[in-house]
Amino acid sequence: MIAVSKPAGVVVIPARGGEEAPCLQAALEALRGEKLWVVHRLDRDTSGVLLFARTAAEHRRLNGLFEGRRVQKRYLAWTRGAMPSDEGVIDAALHPARKGKMRPAAPGEEGALPSRTRYRVLRRWEGLACGTVSEIEASPETGRQHQIRVHLRSVDAPLMVDPTYGRAERVMDTELGKTGDAVALGRLSLHAAHIALVADTGAALEIEAPLPDDLAAWQAALADAVQRGACTTR
Repeated sequence: MIAVSKPAGVVVIPARGGEEAPCLQAALEALRGEKLWVVHRLDRDTSGVLLFARTAAEHRRLNGLFEGRRVQKRYLAWTRGAMPSDEGVIDAALHPARKGKMRPAAPGEEGALPSRTRYRVLRRWEGLACGTVSEIEASPETGRQHQIRVHLRSVDAPLMVDPTYGRAERVMDTELGKTGDAVALGRLSLHAAHIALVADTGAALEIEAPLPDDLAAWQAALADAVQRGACTTR
């Protein structure tokens, strides 16, 4: 297998019937001169660690690990609003909705997909014009489409920027108590930070993707807001 740190704004494979866009799989195959198999996916505007298989046999093995829920994933997310508690589990079934979206399922609804996401609040900023900001670590126990995004919205703590399930507008510096018209956060505030699984040798394997520059700058902007007294943190 190979692991890459996917940048935001890049699709893993072309969307069906969608607009043409640079595809990460095709770009990597051209760069490496070999065929690669897609094992799992990240949304276009989510950054972070992504795996590809280099052989059909490894593709089958990795698919078995994912399907058997033997792969642990951790995401970093910044939400607009406080989580229900400092740590917990969002256990809410999801259901396909229109235009490729997902939504919380009604009790007993046919076609509902069991979905669980564990979370832990890492830090919280209060007093900003944009409201309470929370940095959380989210660990999905199931792998439903848009699971983390829908689950966070369901507890009234959507991602800071999420055109589909929250606010589409970028976060501006003015919302952090600064003057000017600079953008503090301009894309989906979700990053696949860590993945753990068993390698083909049987050894435990953990892979981490560092924060990309834009999310590192967002963290720095929040730290600056605390220093300027624009908010409090805990």
